[in-house]
Amino acid sequence: MYLALLLLLVGFAILIKGADFLVNGASSVAKKFNISNLAIGLTVVSFGTSTPEFIVSSYSALEGRNDASFGNVIGSNNFNLLFILGIAGLIYPLAVQRNTVKYEVPISLLAALILYVLVNDQILQGNPNLLSRWDALILLTCFGLFMMYVYRTMTKTGDIDETPIKMYATPVATGMIILGLAMLIGGGTLVVDNAVAIAEHYGLSQKLIGLTILAAGTSLPELATSAVAAFRKNTDIAIGNVIGSNIFNLFFILGLTGMIRPIPYNDLMNFDIEVLGVATVMLMVFMFTINQRKLDRWEAFLLLAGYVGYTVYLVVNDPGV
Repeated sequence: MYLALLLLLVGFAILIKGADFLVNGASSVAKKFNISNLAIGLTVVSFGTSTPEFIVSSYSALEGRNDASFGNVIGSNNFNLLFILGIAGLIYPLAVQRNTVKYEVPISLLAALILYVLVNDQILQGNPNLLSRWDALILLTCFGLFMMYVYRTMTKTGDIDETPIKMYATPVATGMIILGLAMLIGGGTLVVDNAVAIAEHYGLSQKLIGLTILAAGTSLPELATSAVAAFRKNTDIAIGNVIGSNIFNLFFILGLTGMIRPIPYNDLMNFDIEVLGVATVMLMVFMFTINQRKLDRWEAFLLLAGYVGYTVYLVVNDPGV
């Protein structure tokens, strides 16, 4: 256990430094090519930081650990919305662009609703709950449509963020992005492996491990990236990373995982998808209160408190504890 704890701390250190490289490199590229920071956050940053979720979910599905596969993605999204935005918003209030309120956040809510409908076959059709290959194809199609939307936002320059950004030569910035992503993946893997070993040592259930330990572990790249971005007052990357990762997780990761192997679904996780939906609606409401298009510190605190309450509920109601 002592070695696992030590490796856990090493993983954290690698994640933080990797996030620093990624945010600096991606911000520089965004400015050099006249692409908005939000578009960069929704693509290269969110996709790169979601790589651990894909590795863990696909591996879990292939090993028949279905609860862990679904729990990792759904739990990661809840962690992203409630915990990461809570922490980032406490560091620095997150002002967001108009498109985020009008389009990106609602798209993430739509993604949760689509998943809910696709996996609840027993309620809708009387069949066993399953994410089939046809369901996975629908998710991947939705992801393709989202990418078309992101491409269109990249071609618009009216909403370019004017936050001062340190510029690097293109080869240097590209190298920073690649190195940052590699460190995020390596650090995330190191953290997850040792966190799961510790959790299994104490007899936690597969569902709880997926929704908490795996979810938080694979979301550490998003946490590190958004926290560093908020500290540097680059709020577009801070929130774009989270929203982009949530959409990427539901549409692309579960879509690709389901194409590899159909995944039986445990309807006990409907509660967790519902929590995700409520959290997304909360975020949209917060964006329209007091300071519009801005997540204030008190609102960020409410998100963080919501995640603490959600986690306590999971632990208390876990049969393995």
